[in-house]
Amino acid sequence: MPSPPDLPDPYGGWPPVAEQVVPVETRYTTTSGRPPQRKWLHWTLFAATVATTWYVGVAHYLSFLWDFAPRPLLFTSQTEIILGGLWYAVPVLVILGAHELGHYYACRYHHIDATWPFFIPFPLGLSGTLGAVIRIRDPIRTKRALFDMAVAGPIAGFLALVPFLIWGLALSRVAKLPADLSGGGWLEIGEPLLLKTVTYVIHGQVASGFAVNWHPMVWSAWFGMLATAINLFPIAQLDGGHISYAVLGRKSDYISLVALASAGLLIFVSWSWVVWTALLLVMLRMFGWRHPPTFDDHLPISRGRVIVALIAVLMFIACFTPAPIQPLDLVTPR
Repeated sequence: MPSPPDLPDPYGGWPPVAEQVVPVETRYTTTSGRPPQRKWLHWTLFAATVATTWYVGVAHYLSFLWDFAPRPLLFTSQTEIILGGLWYAVPVLVILGAHELGHYYACRYHHIDATWPFFIPFPLGLSGTLGAVIRIRDPIRTKRALFDMAVAGPIAGFLALVPFLIWGLALSRVAKLPADLSGGGWLEIGEPLLLKTVTYVIHGQVASGFAVNWHPMVWSAWFGMLATAINLFPIAQLDGGHISYAVLGRKSDYISLVALASAGLLIFVSWSWVVWTALLLVMLRMFGWRHPPTFDDHLPISRGRVIVALIAVLMFIACFTPAPIQPLDLVTPR
């Protein structure tokens, strides 16, 4: 729905910015005018992200071939290894793209101007990318439009990652762990509830001393679940914060503070939350902890959208893990 042209704008036309990064966020800022889209920049960043995710995907594919024990691959060609990186790169780009296109088409549905996604390359770590970004260049004046824009991204990304998770776990295999993992360099990867459930359905109870060796597609789905869970935190400028505001109104400001405190407490569970909590503090310092108001601030949203909000809560529970990444420090061998 287009914004009513005859309404005054007491907030100065605060156009928001919708982003998906790790953390994935939708924030508000003030801009003037609408610069034309730089399509060459979108395609350049996308090409760079293809390269970085492909590069990381090769490492994931090598790890999959090794079965937890690096060794010469006598019957595997270099071409196969290089092409094997696409098992990770393609799914992760589809998942991130689906999330951002969910935001984009929800904006189009409500006649809100938004840019194409900007993909963010990152040649380090387990992901090869920091996500993607769209910039919203119109005010979002109603809670209905705000809710639809915010929830469409996580739902689209979630629907995209589930088939890759199932397919990837079907291609994964149970392998014996090395006798001694205490030499350093190993990482313990937290498994969200959805990942644990699908793993059990496909592979059953894994015996002690063994583990499921993830196919690269599982890594892409794991990254998608991490991004979805972070994005659904009910903190003011994240998608979860927008959903919370659309449902609860001003009460969502207190939910934001509780969620921020929870993120801080998670540092005692895993040091991987230090960076995330610091980014949250910077974001709230720049844009404030109170959600910007809408024109229909006093009106409730429909019952159907409340149900969708509950579905988003279930998605958060399914994708969340309290310890995403931490070093594996074992004193005694397994």
